[in-house]
Amino acid sequence: MPSSCSIRALWILTNQDTVVFSRRFPVVEKRWRAACERDKSHMEDDLKYNVVPSLPTDSEIVDAFVDRKKREGSARGFGIRINQSVEGSDSWVDDPITRHIISLCTKNEEEKNLVLWPLVLHIKGHYCILVLPLVEPDHLKTYTRMCKRSDCGNAVGADESLSPLLLNLPSITGAFMVGHMIGDIITGDVTEPEIVISASPSVGGLLDSLTGSIGISARAKPVPAPVAGSTASGAATSGAMASDAPKIGLRSLDRDAIRSFISSAMPFGTPLDLNYTNISAVEINGFSSADTPPADQKQPAWKPYLYRGKQRILFTIHETVHAAMYDRDEIPDSKKISGQVNCRAELEGLPDVMFPLIGLDTARVELLSFHPCAQVPEHGNEKQSLMFSPPLGNFVLMRYQAFCVMGPPIKGFYQLSMVSENEGAFLFKLRLMEDYRAPLSMDFCTVTMPFPRRRVLSFDGTPSIGTVSVAEHLVEWKIITTGRGISGKSVEATFPGTVKFAPWQPQRLPTSGAVLGNMEDEESDAETESTNNMANVEDLLMEKMNKDLQAVDLEEPFCWQAYDYAKVSFKIMGGSLSGMSIDPKSVSIFPAVKAPVEFSTQVTSGDYILWNTLGKCPVAATPKA
Repeated sequence: MPSSCSIRALWILTNQDTVVFSRRFPVVEKRWRAACERDKSHMEDDLKYNVVPSLPTDSEIVDAFVDRKKREGSARGFGIRINQSVEGSDSWVDDPITRHIISLCTKNEEEKNLVLWPLVLHIKGHYCILVLPLVEPDHLKTYTRMCKRSDCGNAVGADESLSPLLLNLPSITGAFMVGHMIGDIITGDVTEPEIVISASPSVGGLLDSLTGSIGISARAKPVPAPVAGSTASGAATSGAMASDAPKIGLRSLDRDAIRSFISSAMPFGTPLDLNYTNISAVEINGFSSADTPPADQKQPAWKPYLYRGKQRILFTIHETVHAAMYDRDEIPDSKKISGQVNCRAELEGLPDVMFPLIGLDTARVELLSFHPCAQVPEHGNEKQSLMFSPPLGNFVLMRYQAFCVMGPPIKGFYQLSMVSENEGAFLFKLRLMEDYRAPLSMDFCTVTMPFPRRRVLSFDGTPSIGTVSVAEHLVEWKIITTGRGISGKSVEATFPGTVKFAPWQPQRLPTSGAVLGNMEDEESDAETESTNNMANVEDLLMEKMNKDLQAVDLEEPFCWQAYDYAKVSFKIMGGSLSGMSIDPKSVSIFPAVKAPVEFSTQVTSGDYILWNTLGKCPVAATPKA
């Protein structure tokens, strides 16, 4: 964590707009006031009122947060300037980053506005986490000017632009990390990266080829990460003050976990180590003389304990495939892969590990990031050597984004056509694992048709393979179930059928769609006129159904207006789709030690979307190369 990242304060609010936990860091706040005093002579008059003499109280934060939600339409806000935007508000800046880095306005005794900025907003579960990092007064001055300028958007070549300004600040990056870590703690989602090993070792040679060709593949199992709890600690650090909300929201144990984490990870407001596993282990076990490294070696912060026991190294490449499949000539399909190299190095002492990472060039990697323990040379040829001093437990050694060098694992189309107001006919025609060869195997595959605005009464249809189940707002088609995976062959799956819905009941919901009501009203006359001229029965039915259809919150992008889609979920074992790989025989350990190295891969689906070929669909224009 860069030493230039410091946090002035943080708040945790529930969806009932109540502060359940807050923490202020006087040491950092003193630095902020000193910076303001130092630059006061250079400040413009209209900026001086923005320098808050003291941080707002919890009740003032709640009032300001509620006012912002009313003004901006939701907790995140619009992110763009619209007719309802007010000068001085986040949406007036006309930058989507204001949905994640927000400002709050309070009033002083003279009824003048006091602006608290930049507040990093992270929403996790039923909680909103607000983190206020330390920035320079000049940054606040720049933001204040942007809130008052008449033009909107970020013009090309403009001197001031909010997103580049904030994303280049280490304090903003650190605040996001703090917010995400606290969100994971309060929702119980603190997990280590998954490491997968084969349940039975590979025999190799002819036997592996034969078993792979007939669809039999070795089952994989995850390696459990060590579980470390946290102890309740009520001791307050001298450089921090805490205030707890009354009896709703977080349980007492959760507050203790957050207090303990903050006291160890960022005791005076400067994050030192945000690894929850390390911090919990130190709190529970403490230190002993046996954990002292040799005198000639320096023990890194990410390895507070020295491992003792049977030695081995485990690598797992975990890739997530995101795709938008349109099956239209005018819209190309889109596929992207986000991947990470997970590692678990059970090695005694403080060794260094080096190996060549295969496939960096063929994978067409766009972005790369590494764990702080890694030493990365200049990007070279096909094989990129990587050296690292491994921490304890499971960790992410590297993250990357790449293009898919193979064809999509699921090809085909999805069609849905309304034959009446409350009945739709659909058709799936898919091909799974086409041109995929062993050892690649598909562990499971499921297709879901969600209908968030309609209640499903029944469906009629029989798929060529798999089983179908129905819930209130979705139809689920399980093509391949776990334990019946396919390997070395492709599968064609079709599913024609009809689905019946409950009668449509228009409801005016208090969502962000209400903000767009003026625009809908202005177009209502034109819509009515065009309806009278429609000759197509299907268009007439869709127009009648969508006339009173409200847009849902922007937080649900795939449910915007009348978009129809199906979502595919799957897991593929036995290889990566980007071409990234690790050769276990090429892994070197310094000083030399005999330790087996195991390597595995798994590919899972992210947002793998089949858009309705006969319906509306969102698409982003991509620049031509």
